[in-house]
Amino acid sequence: MDQVLLARIQFASTTIFHFFFVPLSIGLVFMVALMETMYVRKGNELYKKMAKFWGHLFLINFAVGVVTGIIQEFQFGMNWSDYSRFVGDVFGAPLAIEALLAFFMESTFIGLWIFGWERLSKKLHLACIWLVSIGTILSGFWILSANSFMQVPVGFEMNKGRAEMNDFFALITNGQLLVEFPHVLTGALCTGAFFVAGISAYNLLKKKHVEFYKASMKLAIVIGLIGSIGTALSGHTQAQYLVKTQPMKMAAAEGIWKDTPDPAPWSALAIIDTMKKENKFEIEIPYAMSFLAYSKFEGGLKGMETLQKEYSVKYDSVVGKGTNYIPPVKTTYWSFRLMIGFGVAMILLALVGAYLWRKNALDRSRLFLKLLLPAISFPFLANTFGWVMTEIGRQPWSVFGLMTTADAVSPNVSSGTILFSIIMYMLIFTILAGVMIYLLVREIKKGPEMKHHSNDKISTDPFNKVGA
Repeated sequence: MDQVLLARIQFASTTIFHFFFVPLSIGLVFMVALMETMYVRKGNELYKKMAKFWGHLFLINFAVGVVTGIIQEFQFGMNWSDYSRFVGDVFGAPLAIEALLAFFMESTFIGLWIFGWERLSKKLHLACIWLVSIGTILSGFWILSANSFMQVPVGFEMNKGRAEMNDFFALITNGQLLVEFPHVLTGALCTGAFFVAGISAYNLLKKKHVEFYKASMKLAIVIGLIGSIGTALSGHTQAQYLVKTQPMKMAAAEGIWKDTPDPAPWSALAIIDTMKKENKFEIEIPYAMSFLAYSKFEGGLKGMETLQKEYSVKYDSVVGKGTNYIPPVKTTYWSFRLMIGFGVAMILLALVGAYLWRKNALDRSRLFLKLLLPAISFPFLANTFGWVMTEIGRQPWSVFGLMTTADAVSPNVSSGTILFSIIMYMLIFTILAGVMIYLLVREIKKGPEMKHHSNDKISTDPFNKVGA
């Protein structure tokens, strides 16, 4: 098999697997910090039990996420050495800061939080978990600053064929980062919220620890509603930014081969023929694409055929004449719609949950609780399809406008070596996934510890103002 293809398969598979854990860590530890905050403020023991129980699940996820994340950075040297040489002076800074600041911050205060119960004061212990949460968010910020450079290169100069950073502030205020970071962060809140909601729903269906899981469900609905709506709004902003900076990606995501009319319709569904470069069947919503792109019902978009000609004039001198700048259209188009579909489903479920909460029927609607079980996967799937669209839609570039993926791969690593490493990674990841699932299931079956301390106020429903 082709060396470049194998290297891409390896990086895609390891990245997707790793990113199962990243948003869950960010979202779940944020919710744990909220739970402990309510415990410190209200003195309600149930909040403490919530923080401990969901905190245990966070720790399992965090540990596995660390292991899978280490492999990501190894691959830059193994399979993408030419890429590393080209952007190392830019890429290295945010990755180093992420490891030295954010990751060590997380690790240090996780240890203090684990062993600090009953040893540290309540407020100091609470500060530890908030610092862990802030650390996970900062970690995401620095990683995304590196990814944003690949999408929209800024703050650099070329020196002897290599990109060298000359403006760190430009790197961390990259327009791509400013629209991408909120989208990833709100997606992480959804991941944590629907994880908590799904597990709570399972136990409410079994009538186990009803008040505990009902309280957890209420918090999950609040965060899930905020996160899902926030993800939709930030995603809309990001899409509008991409129209300006990566029009080819957006044209592929919308299946636009030829320039659209003004105003432009939105392609809800299409059967795409990449050989003939046309859509055989299409369901369109009039004016919608113009509104999505420009927030007004006017304005057209350039199609991939026009953009191919423009890119050829602009970039052929950089990467070689005859380069195909059109990404895999079907993958980009459908991953974008699947991401949106799961996002809309999360908004609807969160709204239904809020309605049932108001009607005091949250734990009595068995249909809603059953729907929340598969909904645990919705944010994971939305995150994955979103990243597929982001990275596949950027092809053929590894760094947009500067280096193609074919030029980024290591020249001295054979296809057989890459294939062997893919097999080994998949074996290791399978084992890790099995261990993680076993540990999570064991903790969930064990359930929360429901003992109470005599010096704590107790309420069977911590969201009840009288009880709290």
